[in-house]
Amino acid sequence: MSKKVHEFNDIIRKLRKDLFGKGPERIHTVFVDNMAISTLYGNITPTEKFMSSTPEGARMIHAARTRMIKDLYAEATPEGMEELMGSKLLHLFTDIKIEEDVAISVFIFEEKITE
Repeated sequence: MSKKVHEFNDIIRKLRKDLFGKGPERIHTVFVDNMAISTLYGNITPTEKFMSSTPEGARMIHAARTRMIKDLYAEATPEGMEELMGSKLLHLFTDIKIEEDVAISVFIFEEKITE
């Protein structure tokens, strides 16, 4: 793993830990052109696991997590992210599969990402 990928993953982990009280246990990120594609494993807190045992609870956790992440990034790009990437963040697409506890985020930057 490159230093840039490692630092990028640390930014994501810290942000999610601060937001949800628990960061992902593992993050795999690849850079493709102007995109950073991150797969996040082990995101759900014990309380969320309990709540997601019903279909309605799982839908509620999914909606809350995706909305909170999107709103946070719409408000402000995480500190240090654009500096690390050498480019402005244009868009974030994110989703989570509650049952498998796997999330994916696609970050689209203005310029091609170089390692």
